[in-house]
Amino acid sequence: MAWDFSNEPEFELQLEWMRGFVAEEIEPLDLVFRDPGAHVDPRSQAARIMAPLKEEVKKRGLWACHLGPELGGKGLGQLKLGLMNEILGRSRFAPTVFGTQAPDTGNAEILARFGTSDQKAKYLQPLLDGEIVSCYSMTEPQAGADPGEFTCKAHLDGDEWVIEGEKWYASHACIAEFLIVMVITDPDVPVHEGSTMLIVPHDTPGLEIIRNTAVGPKDEIGSGVHGYLRFTNCRVPQANHLGPIGAGFKVAQSRLGGGRIHHAMRTVGMLNKAMEYMTERVVSRTTKGERLADKQMVQEKIADSYTQILQFRLHVLYAAWLLDRDQTYTRPVRREISAIKAAMPGVLKDVVYRALHLHGSLGMSNETPLMDMWQYVPEMGIVDGPTEVHKIGVAKDILRDIQPFAGPFPSYHVPARLAAAREKFAAYLD
Repeated sequence: MAWDFSNEPEFELQLEWMRGFVAEEIEPLDLVFRDPGAHVDPRSQAARIMAPLKEEVKKRGLWACHLGPELGGKGLGQLKLGLMNEILGRSRFAPTVFGTQAPDTGNAEILARFGTSDQKAKYLQPLLDGEIVSCYSMTEPQAGADPGEFTCKAHLDGDEWVIEGEKWYASHACIAEFLIVMVITDPDVPVHEGSTMLIVPHDTPGLEIIRNTAVGPKDEIGSGVHGYLRFTNCRVPQANHLGPIGAGFKVAQSRLGGGRIHHAMRTVGMLNKAMEYMTERVVSRTTKGERLADKQMVQEKIADSYTQILQFRLHVLYAAWLLDRDQTYTRPVRREISAIKAAMPGVLKDVVYRALHLHGSLGMSNETPLMDMWQYVPEMGIVDGPTEVHKIGVAKDILRDIQPFAGPFPSYHVPARLAAAREKFAAYLD
């Protein structure tokens, strides 16, 4: 039995350093640099401030800890990553400072698993070093995240792939050095047999950003870092495919699990931050002659938030523990990752809304971080697959091994069980 909720003293010291470092050195960046891409754009003013912070992280041995030792990481495992990401989730800039920003982490995973030596040298190493950023381009305007409806295609013309079609919400396309694009290469077979991942350098002729899109209504149309892309006679070398031709769906699935669990880990950090704001508010604010904290309906909100956060956190850490145990995306691992992905927007909505409500008009203003948190509620319900898809997956997995019971009444029908129990204990009954 190895049930333990404590950390090794050495690792706890690292976590304690991270808490102070993120709060004192990184969180202020969120206040000063509001541009949607400032936290990832290597050309931004914020990048110059982050450079020495990254060096400090590297000196502490905490850079890109999601990577295995063979890629220069620590190989800490998902459980420890969960505890670290809880801290990084408190700031939009923190994942970049620690070399764990999306979608670069997942793209690095694809390159590490499926890239050739040339592809790794050209793209993977600069990505791991934090010198460039990348884009993962999968979803399409008419299809969303449903690969079965994808129409962006590529065919071979000599030794080149020719890409035709559109992609939607390609995060960081406008600042990426390269894009990993999922295309249909054989439309006559199911998508899991007929799609391929291609590397497309940012300056490839025929790649057009129709416009950029931002999250939420506060930015002007055309701003943001999520690209609406069009490929017109866009040609890349035949060697630019990642993984086997026709296996793009499997390659995609190999990166999405990690992205989903890391989103959930960072969401725990956001939830903790909302809880801190909420509790400070209710012990500081007085109305009707008493503190908000002394009102029973407020106490209910605090108790419910605490319980939901703890339940969600433990579920996330359990999923991380399973992944460490199995070392791959086994059926139990996939089920728990889908479950926490589906639970994430719900708990975020509940806790952030309570915090907003208890702050009154201040909470709905732009003078607290709460409205910024609020925009993540729908975002977390959509990115890496909509909530409904994950719930369906969890339900199907649970029901897969359940056997139907023959007969007009269920196996737990009391009259039949009572009769069987009386027969079992007949010798003791009068």
